[in-house]
Amino acid sequence: MDLDVFVAAHRAEWDRLDALLGRRRRLTGTEADELVVLYQRTATHLSLIRSSAPDPQLTGRLSQLVARARNAVTGTRRASWRDVTRFLSHSFPAAVYRARRWWVPTALLSTLVAVALGWWIGTRPEVRATIAAPTELRELTRPGGQYETYYSSNPAASFAAQVWTNNAWAAALCLILGVFLGLPVLWILFQNMLNIGIGLGLMSSAGRLDTFLGLILPHGILELTAVFVAAGTGLRLGWTVVDPGPRTRRAALAEEGRTALSLAIGLALVLFVSGVIEGWVTPSGLPTWARIGIGVVAELLFLAYVFVIGGRAARAGETGDVEESERSASVPTAA
Repeated sequence: MDLDVFVAAHRAEWDRLDALLGRRRRLTGTEADELVVLYQRTATHLSLIRSSAPDPQLTGRLSQLVARARNAVTGTRRASWRDVTRFLSHSFPAAVYRARRWWVPTALLSTLVAVALGWWIGTRPEVRATIAAPTELRELTRPGGQYETYYSSNPAASFAAQVWTNNAWAAALCLILGVFLGLPVLWILFQNMLNIGIGLGLMSSAGRLDTFLGLILPHGILELTAVFVAAGTGLRLGWTVVDPGPRTRRAALAEEGRTALSLAIGLALVLFVSGVIEGWVTPSGLPTWARIGIGVVAELLFLAYVFVIGGRAARAGETGDVEESERSASVPTAA
């Protein structure tokens, strides 16, 4: 291809496309149609030049022109408050609701494991001896000991931020690592339940189980629910690798991955609420029943949000995935 002849033949079209893109006023219908046609032609010209007579300067100019034209033709979608409202009122609660068959059993089994570990540690002196020396155990569990001062050792704001960061990271790991057949998720869950079981066992053996529950339940109910949702979703993602169903494995992982990402954002908000309770309510001077009551109310509100609002959205067809117009095209598969 003679590049000079080609440029001379099509320069007017490129200049016209550049002029249309530079218009400050709204294009008329005829001008808009012309812009689309010129965009398609210029994209073809760019492809021909790249394959036949690559010229860096000309290729750069046409690449910029095609990119500008593509943005003008397809438009650039920006996030709006409508997206935030839709996410909070439909996408997120529906995604949590649809994953309930995974995270509800995960929550029940994990709680049983924590209670079993607590009973085992609390009734076995030899097991407690492997955790720490007797003097260290007394320091942990005595009135005003480390278990109690942990929640008031730092200013409430910084402590809440630290708790939120740690828990959000744990939830994110469950969602991200679920793709590895869910095995890392089981390990993260076990570590969390082991920590709870140790505290439960040590404080119960010291006759201070009521104090321990008064410290962990105000924030822990909602916090653990968020972790269980993340873990259940991670396990579902891992199972998708094994059994993608009627979808191709690639399409199934893409869909479940996008849903997991939306859950990560929503659960970060839930854990923020939990962190606020842990930073201000748990170490407060309120009676134990009041602190636990605040935690129970927060949990009930979240469950109502998921099973009432999320259930309604899920029955209306909401999946928690991005809108269909934003998904890549998929090839139909036989059921």
